[in-house]
Amino acid sequence: MLITISVLLENKPGALMRVTGLLSQRGYNIESLTVARTLDPSLSRMTIVVDVDSKLRPQVIKQMNKLINVLQAQDLTESPAVMREMVLLRVRSAMETRTAILKEAEIFGARVVDSSVEGFALEVTGESEKLDEFISVMESYGEIEVTRSGMVAVSLEAKKLRLSPPVPKVESVETK
Repeated sequence: MLITISVLLENKPGALMRVTGLLSQRGYNIESLTVARTLDPSLSRMTIVVDVDSKLRPQVIKQMNKLINVLQAQDLTESPAVMREMVLLRVRSAMETRTAILKEAEIFGARVVDSSVEGFALEVTGESEKLDEFISVMESYGEIEVTRSGMVAVSLEAKKLRLSPPVPKVESVETK
């Protein structure tokens, strides 16, 4: 079963490797991984779509929350969340089909980011199923090249994020 995990972690060397290492050690296949800095440059937000047995979902989240540098790991699969993916698609086509391509792009909410004599470069965001359908439609117009971003997600739950450091700093006591 594909699950979507949102991880807030410290933006430090090795943090990404620890999270992905945990999944690969257990034989889980990562379908997509997206990570970037947050507004706080010392933190990053990672969105992982991974194939995990549904019975093991809580265990995977608990193990991630125990990792060094991880401040919070949360399963967004069945909770209220906005999940999106982006596709950049280049389509080469004959001049006769260009109007039809633009109409299809408009239907899917795609934006033309480049236009040339050979065709278009289009950008579209949305749910994976919608993007799969868009790619399928564009294939009928000519040769295409596709790049996908991977899933990004944000929880819509009202609970407050846990932002405390994973290990509290201990003040050193001077001896006299």
